[in-house]
Amino acid sequence: MGYLNSNPTRDGWFGDYGGAMLPPPLEPHFKEIREAYDQLSKSGEFLGELRLIRKHFQGRPTPISYLKNLSDLCGGAQIYAKREDLNHTGAHKLNHCMAEALLAKHMGKTKIMAETGAGQHGVALATAAAYFGLECEIHMGEIDIEKEAPNVTRMKLLGAQVVPVGFGGRSLKEAVDSAFQSYVAQAETALFCIGSVVGPHPFPKMVRDFQSIVGIEAREQFAEMTDGQLPDIVAACVGGGSNAMGLFAGFIDEEAVALYGVEPLGTSSNLGDHAATITYGADGDIHGFRTLVLTDEAGEPAPVHTVASGLDYPGVGPEHAHLHKIGKVNYVAADDKEALDSFYKLSRHEGIIPALESAHAVAFALREAPKNPGKSILLNLSGRGDKDIDYVTETFGFGSE
Repeated sequence: MGYLNSNPTRDGWFGDYGGAMLPPPLEPHFKEIREAYDQLSKSGEFLGELRLIRKHFQGRPTPISYLKNLSDLCGGAQIYAKREDLNHTGAHKLNHCMAEALLAKHMGKTKIMAETGAGQHGVALATAAAYFGLECEIHMGEIDIEKEAPNVTRMKLLGAQVVPVGFGGRSLKEAVDSAFQSYVAQAETALFCIGSVVGPHPFPKMVRDFQSIVGIEAREQFAEMTDGQLPDIVAACVGGGSNAMGLFAGFIDEEAVALYGVEPLGTSSNLGDHAATITYGADGDIHGFRTLVLTDEAGEPAPVHTVASGLDYPGVGPEHAHLHKIGKVNYVAADDKEALDSFYKLSRHEGIIPALESAHAVAFALREAPKNPGKSILLNLSGRGDKDIDYVTETFGFGSE
């Protein structure tokens, strides 16, 4: 049995991590979600409808691009990118949002709701709500609303109610807290559509399964481009970790492929200056599941920082914590400066403006390529940078090249 089929357990554990620690009022609602997903994930009708949506609405499959100019610039390894930035709405998030909305429709729900950091999950969910004729409520930290103004505009144009979150750090963690509080009162009629491979079971498994299309496509496309070869190194940025699990799913049973998750190191290794949870975190509980968490002296989730709002989370998907513990995936970090440098380099040398989140994976490729001559690196370009261009140029300018 392959890794994906044996993880998680029936009750949602990836080794020591995962589970579902829920307040009693939410337990029956999550049980309903688990049972509906178990049934529909084996349904030819559900999967057939999802396949049609992916092809005729999302524009899948997304291509792989060989980044020749960047490869020549670095020397060493040849760099390739899985182009999730070309997925409708500009990121990988629509892969699970359309599926979650389809699940809500099958469950008879009239509303979908969620948190968002960079706004890509919010835009994707608002898109799915419009497609299926559902109401949509998105909670977003005030800091992220300011940084990601274009995505806020998109959500509102798509008909979503955007709820600003002004307490605590006013970013992704607080948006999750706020959305969960709102969901408790609406759970009969609404589906909470978690935006990554985080949260109580079944969401880490469910979102991974919906995102695995990225890795399935990438494996086939890479082999087609390279006469049957597999990439030597596969890399993706990790905040909650959905785009990474999606890409890793295609290669996780291949011993010859080295998998790398790239965390945000922010401005320093000091607590509060980064969001590198696997690198610096410890076992703990957050938002109803067990994982690695960055905590303060009082044992509470710590404030975090990264230039990329979508990676701004003091926890990480429980499957990533497990893969780190068993040594199946290598977790490294890239700081704000490296991410910004990569943002400019990919734009100038390849004509692709990446999301700041994805720029962390690009930074890893730029760093590793010179050390790996004769090898290939496949990174996940999880989103495009339209949402970031105002923030980047107003804060940092147009780059030095």
